[in-house]
Amino acid sequence: MILCDESIKINCVVENMSTLTKISSILNINQEKLEKESLRTYLHIRLRRCESEIFNIAKKYGILSIEEFEDRYKKGEIEEEGTWEDFFKLDHLEAEKASLKKALEAVQ
Repeated sequence: MILCDESIKINCVVENMSTLTKISSILNINQEKLEKESLRTYLHIRLRRCESEIFNIAKKYGILSIEEFEDRYKKGEIEEEGTWEDFFKLDHLEAEKASLKKALEAVQ
């Protein structure tokens, strides 16, 4: 079974390389450059989506960050009931945003 899984992974890699080779040839662009630009574009799209979701949650509660959200919880300015899901989602989104920015730096 492991051999089968490994052969599937190898086939996927070969197919992806083949696709990259074909597209880079069609576009007359270096394969490495195509791969880098594709990754960069993908990461930028994910980052924009993430920032958009952060903006929507922040706007909903009139906050700028997860820290401010937490501070307003502590002060009793925001009720925990019915808002904790947004709190944890915002926390996750801010961590994802940091990871995406780090990944973008690595691709540059």
